[in-house]
Amino acid sequence: MSILRFPEGFLWGAATASYQIEGSPLADGAGASIWHRFSHTPGTTHNGDTGDIACDHYRRWQEDVNMMREMGLKGYRFSISWARIFPEGKGAINPAGLDFYDRLVDALVEAGIQPMVTLYHWDLPGALQDLGGWANREIVNWFADYAQVVAQRLGDRVRLWATLNEPWVFTYLGYVTGHHAPGMRDLWAGLRAMHHCLLAHGEAVARLRSILAEGAQVGIVLNLAPQHPATSSEEDRAAAERVHTMNNALFVEPVVKGRYPALAEQMVGFAWPPVQSGDMERIAQPLDFIGVNYYSRGIVKHSEHGYLRAQGVENKEALHTEMGWEVYPEGLYEILQWLHAEAPRVSLYVTENGAAFRDEVQDGRVADAQRLEYLRQHFLSAHRAIQSGVPLKGYFVWSLMDNFEWAFGYSKRFGIVYVDYATQERIWKDSARWYRQVIAQNGVEA
Repeated sequence: MSILRFPEGFLWGAATASYQIEGSPLADGAGASIWHRFSHTPGTTHNGDTGDIACDHYRRWQEDVNMMREMGLKGYRFSISWARIFPEGKGAINPAGLDFYDRLVDALVEAGIQPMVTLYHWDLPGALQDLGGWANREIVNWFADYAQVVAQRLGDRVRLWATLNEPWVFTYLGYVTGHHAPGMRDLWAGLRAMHHCLLAHGEAVARLRSILAEGAQVGIVLNLAPQHPATSSEEDRAAAERVHTMNNALFVEPVVKGRYPALAEQMVGFAWPPVQSGDMERIAQPLDFIGVNYYSRGIVKHSEHGYLRAQGVENKEALHTEMGWEVYPEGLYEILQWLHAEAPRVSLYVTENGAAFRDEVQDGRVADAQRLEYLRQHFLSAHRAIQSGVPLKGYFVWSLMDNFEWAFGYSKRFGIVYVDYATQERIWKDSARWYRQVIAQNGVEA
């Protein structure tokens, strides 16, 4: 079996998010986030699960960094809890919050692991939600102030900075459907939140550039997926294009080209967010990279229901993960190609890719052959993209370890390390041992 090598210096890593792993959400002066509130609201999460303990990373971070070192990770993507830094979202800084991430970054650097900081992975300070959250235009400066404080503290050691994680998810699922925090069901608020978070991204990029040393890279992380028509009919092709526009282009075009897709404005119509003079230039700050979170594709057919007049279709012939997502590695190649065409001068990272399967510990081992093969196939798609000229610089597996999977609570396991939530024991799955080998040889078996 041949080994396909990746470019020298390729950044193999793993990713996590603050509320999903840290636990101790109110410790040492931290404020309550919208996810702390949401998960403590009856009926919002599976089994009433919360992030109160999660993986207890807030107290076990040294153990976890040692585990990363042993695994051979070259990079670690994690997010900062805004409410640990600013308990009220703005105003007084909580030194203990900054100290925690300062120690974590020091340990990563000492272990030879490059940190990638994500400034916002969905856990908005609850005090800011009381003021309207992302639907309030004032959040542009609140977020930029927060980004500035974190960069001033960590910027001497952190070279990779992502502003937002998956704005489509936290605006649509949080403000329109209510499936995620803050649990609103208001399309108008969701569209305002979408515009304001992109404005906040642009303002934060400008602030970061004024602070960080030359060589630091600043970007954004987007969840992207190709949308395929269910049939070759004109109606289905048009439906797939509408979903692609609202799920992919709606966020790529503003940050790369300084405009919203014309089709999006036509579809949304009267509810389009109020774009003020200078907004689009502010959003389209030059980027060093775009992070791609890819899990599956969409298959779409025309439907007369819903504002997109589109309906998802399941490929019953394919393997699906525990999330019900089709395993479709070719989609990663496809979306990387599309994004490179849209932003030809911007470096790309796969900032999340992974799968939830039903894992069991037997004799101290977790044999997760399906996850291992899922990752292998996606690595091959990434390699193919690189060979075709896509400037892909790194790959962060989601996730380093099993964690609080948002509204699904602890019912879905994405980790390459198994977490026994009762004891907090970490058990390497077969995929983690295999991944260590991939990193060591900087290549994957074809």
